[in-house]
Amino acid sequence: MIISRTPLRVSFCGGGTDIDAFSHNEPSGGRVVSIAIDRYVYVTINARFDDSIRVSYSSTESAGSIDEVKHDLVREAMRLTGISSGVEVTTIADIPGRGTGLGSSSSVTVGLLNAMHTFSGHNPSKEQLAEEACRIEIEALGAPIGRQDQYAASFGGANSITFGSEGVRTSPIPLSEGIREEISSQFSLVYTGLTRSASRVLAEAPEDPEDRLSRLRKIRLQADEAARLLESGDMQSLGELLSVAWLAKRGTSASVTNPQIDELYDKVMKAGASGAKRLGAGAGGFLLGHGHDGLRDRLISDLGPEKRLIPVGVDLMGSTILHGNGQ
Repeated sequence: MIISRTPLRVSFCGGGTDIDAFSHNEPSGGRVVSIAIDRYVYVTINARFDDSIRVSYSSTESAGSIDEVKHDLVREAMRLTGISSGVEVTTIADIPGRGTGLGSSSSVTVGLLNAMHTFSGHNPSKEQLAEEACRIEIEALGAPIGRQDQYAASFGGANSITFGSEGVRTSPIPLSEGIREEISSQFSLVYTGLTRSASRVLAEAPEDPEDRLSRLRKIRLQADEAARLLESGDMQSLGELLSVAWLAKRGTSASVTNPQIDELYDKVMKAGASGAKRLGAGAGGFLLGHGHDGLRDRLISDLGPEKRLIPVGVDLMGSTILHGNGQ
């Protein structure tokens, strides 16, 4: 049996500039500054006694051939890695479901590829895993998404990821133990209680294409600032930048926010956060908030126990194999 573990991610600034339609047509390309977090997707793959295929996730499938597999990411990962039959595949996530804003679909794809390559006796590089995950999601399945999540999940740690017509470049941002502790103590994920597919939001035509392009250019510049602040360890200014980024992002589509998210954002800010933003493209998932001593206690008191709060711990490993060495 092979077991892979792949982190989810939190992006500080730059989301939306990683989409090819923007990054391939702007002289400066796109840029996202993000960290992989210590919440994970686990994938297992094991040989079956017969040639059938069994897939377990929120549902369970039994298939006689690869074409019968309904889980599109599992099916395409099997095709890409050359596995056609005789396997059982399971996926389990610390934060289940799509539409969380944490890049979960791409973490699943990267984790599937890592496990399946290892099962087949191969040792893929992190670059290969990210590139192949993009190939599956964007090219094979036609998802109108960007390329940040696949690289964040594969590489782990903190990264400045740039995008352009010549490809993707991942530049690690070193974080001292002290800075990692500050991130964990000062940044929190606040669950909105809502989920909505990022692909559906990204596929919607913008009401004002010129305004959207202008906002994406501002977001691209904010990513430059976020990289500088993260590198210098200025968590206070990075936290304040979240709200600036959110004001720019919310105008890129009418579906990026809704009254429930706006209300939650206001409550987080009134509780004493220095900044906050909703993560991902879908209108739901998690808010990322920054604040100092007592903020989490105040949020728990103000929001109630149903609004789950999660400290942002940093994963340094990226997608890794926890068990098994392949065939």
